[in-house]
Amino acid sequence: MRLRTGSGLTGREVSRIYVTELPDPSRYVSAGELVLSGLLWWRKPGDAERFVGALARAGVAALAASGADTGGLPDDVIQACMRHRIPLLEVPADLSFAVITERVVLALAAGRDSAPDGAHRRLLEAAEGTSLAELLRQGALELGAPCWVLSGDRVVAGTEPGAPPGFVPDRRTGRTDTSAYAILPVRGRFRVPWRLVVRAGSWSPGLAEELAGLAGLVRARAEQVRRIGDRVAQPLFRLLAGGGGDPAEAFAATGLRVPVRVLLARTPDDGDLARELLGEVLGDSNAMLAEEGDEAYAVVEDTGNWPREWPSEAANVLSTLAGVAGFSRVFVGIGGPVTVDGLHGASQEARHAAEVAARRGDRIGVVAAADVAVHRLLVAGAPDELRRTVRDRVLGPLLAYDAAQGTDLVRTVRVFLEHSGSPTAAAKALHVHVNTLRYRITRASAVLGLDLTDFPTQVDVYLALHTV
Repeated sequence: MRLRTGSGLTGREVSRIYVTELPDPSRYVSAGELVLSGLLWWRKPGDAERFVGALARAGVAALAASGADTGGLPDDVIQACMRHRIPLLEVPADLSFAVITERVVLALAAGRDSAPDGAHRRLLEAAEGTSLAELLRQGALELGAPCWVLSGDRVVAGTEPGAPPGFVPDRRTGRTDTSAYAILPVRGRFRVPWRLVVRAGSWSPGLAEELAGLAGLVRARAEQVRRIGDRVAQPLFRLLAGGGGDPAEAFAATGLRVPVRVLLARTPDDGDLARELLGEVLGDSNAMLAEEGDEAYAVVEDTGNWPREWPSEAANVLSTLAGVAGFSRVFVGIGGPVTVDGLHGASQEARHAAEVAARRGDRIGVVAAADVAVHRLLVAGAPDELRRTVRDRVLGPLLAYDAAQGTDLVRTVRVFLEHSGSPTAAAKALHVHVNTLRYRITRASAVLGLDLTDFPTQVDVYLALHTV
């Protein structure tokens, strides 16, 4: 690597290494880190100020950047590093970030343990692979104990089938027993934390900490690879968000196979968290992700074995993450399955299903559009202002009458329509005489100036009732 700026600042101590491609990494970087970046966030002059400024405020040790995708290091990046006094190292195109990571981790391990032994070296070699499971297998061999990485209660990877026995709450009794395990944080700049769980034994605590640190590096590397891969799907996500383009061309670039489902996650916290939560519930599914504002999209292959209970299972996963990820609310809508021609419609279905989930008032909601009645999807998709206008125009007189007279004709009309306009069935549900029911419906018709026995009118009133 070649030093491009900061020749007088190279004495800074490096405490960790971190890879990021976020335009603003301020939430994730910390003092003493060597930051690696492929500059995927850089698009035009001026972009570097935000990124490098965040590094300077955090007190990072240095930035090592590759200009392979930008034709060399942009002058914008070099000048920003000079202004903010950040040492800048240029990474040659033929030098892998994995090699840099290995050297840094090895040096840190040497400083901590006086000399990295064979176990440390073997763990580092295992971390060079692409699989967290591969790293855990080597870790279990070195420690002489089974290992798992968990996200909430979800097993990300493990050396034995299923979750650690007794560690995850029993669904029937709710009991857990963690006394037989050591729990170490898998550190990294993620909103959803992972944990390394190792069965208790006489193994070296330092080696277990090393395994947890390498697991964090494998996770960060996998996320970087995924984000790079997701870039090819950006035209498709722009199309799903309402932009133009050829759906067939945009979809072909993703390499996914039809049919697919479209997922939309929304949280008031931020889109990056929504994207991370989508990634957690999708696990190893073949999918592509993107975030936009406080929302995130996913396009997921549906090979025909998509479980009908997936929404409830996803909601359970999100519930276990709520306490550790610190989010306030999250709603997920699911559209599809569809082929290429139905992609835009599936994205609208997903959006309206997320609206339905949000209107239920729960903190966490996962709703499939296929499980929602059509009229509810239509109402959920209407803007709030339009919903209020429809409610006031159709039901306004009856709402005012109930408020003034202390009656409940709105509820009577709702039950009447929910029972297909049958006076007998509605009277039974309301526990009143059928003649009383008929009188109330006649009175409500007069107040509204509508014939509530007319089918098109019933449809209008029923939709308006679902805006209340």
